[in-house]
Amino acid sequence: MDDYHGLTSLMEDIYDVALDAARWSDILPKIADFVGGRAALLSRDAVSGYDSALYHSGIDSHHLRLYTRTYREFDPAMLSVFAEGQVASISDIVRGDEFHEGLFYCAWMRPQGWIDAATAVLERTATRCTKLSIIRSEAQGIVDEEMRWRMQLITAHVRRAVMIGNVSDPRRADAAMFADILDGFTAGVIVVDATARIVHANTAGHGILNDADVLSAAGGRLVASDVQANQALREAFTGGEAAELGAKSIAVPLMARDGARKVAHVLPLSPGTRRRAGVALVAAAAVFVRNAVLEMPSTPQIIADIYRLTRTELRVLLAIVSVGGVPRVAQALDIAESTVKTHLGNVFEKTGATRQADLVKLVAGFSYPFVG
Repeated sequence: MDDYHGLTSLMEDIYDVALDAARWSDILPKIADFVGGRAALLSRDAVSGYDSALYHSGIDSHHLRLYTRTYREFDPAMLSVFAEGQVASISDIVRGDEFHEGLFYCAWMRPQGWIDAATAVLERTATRCTKLSIIRSEAQGIVDEEMRWRMQLITAHVRRAVMIGNVSDPRRADAAMFADILDGFTAGVIVVDATARIVHANTAGHGILNDADVLSAAGGRLVASDVQANQALREAFTGGEAAELGAKSIAVPLMARDGARKVAHVLPLSPGTRRRAGVALVAAAAVFVRNAVLEMPSTPQIIADIYRLTRTELRVLLAIVSVGGVPRVAQALDIAESTVKTHLGNVFEKTGATRQADLVKLVAGFSYPFVG
């Protein structure tokens, strides 16, 4: 009965924390006590390979940093893939003799007096994986059926709380929207911190990194194949020329193995830009990678040529985008509203647009994404 009341109270606390993530620091000790061990919420970014301990209870901060920086790669639980919500102990993954002879146990767990752990995947997306781990000491013994049962009970509720928290957290929503926007770019986009550690990459950026031709990921950091280009990128991320230019982008030439020329535009990110975009505050710059081409005619002329617009129709189109509706365009161009409507009708017919909002999107589609 005490266990029942304790579990009921703990579940209420877990769902409360969904609306206030800061309370995880208070709730994790209760989860650890109920399951039996010491607890940590761990997150790993699939793009950069960057690990972080979101919250933890009863684990020394120094050893936790060692884990995320060095020993995580040797953790059997982190190297294995389980379904979301499934609880797995170390013995489910690796034989006992192999585990006790391995670096993870000998260098990280044994010095702290720990012998086993149970881990459950709470959330797995294309870019992030969040897990709950409960670590057992020698005094508590290895993971047994009682511990599995208790952790399975808790895991279902913790998963829901994490997912509710993600939906209700506007920063997460902004980050998701930001990622979707970047995935729509045909150019490769790679966001890095001041040390060149990759914070995010869009779909095209992943392709560039996987090809490992002009750019690649080494130890989670962005590296250019060319030494001089790599040095230029480093200076841009840490300050250097980019800092002198403020928010202006700089261009770094890249040469592919087949001789094709590409260019990386580095756009420094201000703290305000990072917050609005939902990007991690450690992000220092966005790198846009595209094929190098000869300078093309100006955007307005390209639009006019493609849609066969007359000079006046082009002026009306650009005015609609920059000024607004028909009355304001007529005033700005000093022509009658009826004349604006006539030219606007021609623009609609030639471009296939049906609303002024469509014209705004059309012009935006021709805009160069690396303006500084």
